[in-house]
Amino acid sequence: MSVIFTTAQRKDISEILEMMADFYAIDNYPFDAVVNQKNLERFLKGDNLGRLYLIREGSNTVGYIVLTFGFSFEYGGRDAFIDEFYLKPAYRAKGIGTKTMEFVEQAALTLDIIALHLEVENHNERANQLYIRRGFTGNNRSLLTKKIKSTNSDNSYISE
Repeated sequence: MSVIFTTAQRKDISEILEMMADFYAIDNYPFDAVVNQKNLERFLKGDNLGRLYLIREGSNTVGYIVLTFGFSFEYGGRDAFIDEFYLKPAYRAKGIGTKTMEFVEQAALTLDIIALHLEVENHNERANQLYIRRGFTGNNRSLLTKKIKSTNSDNSYISE
């Protein structure tokens, strides 16, 4: 099994949107293709927001993983959040998740990232086991979220 990782480009957006829709459906997260397309276009414009990598086995795209960049005084510098990680069902439990995490950790080193963060659904036992094996730990805190900007007239969460 040959797994390769490529940086997503604008030409990949429709393929990414299909996988995103499948990923969001797993836990019934709201999915708006128009908003996600606009956000993907903005995200892929430059390198300052993060990286989206396509996961490929041979010529097949089997998933994707998104790193979004931040900065943390607590952790000592640039950090990143694994915002989304999706593998198509037929490619799960085959070691691709482990290879993807190894790749992301190496990519983080080259991107001068000090700490990686992620969140995982409690019911997703396989993912929890993978992340624990890779050295991720809880920090006895809860991730809390408040949306600051509501949807505007063009249905986009991000303004230019």
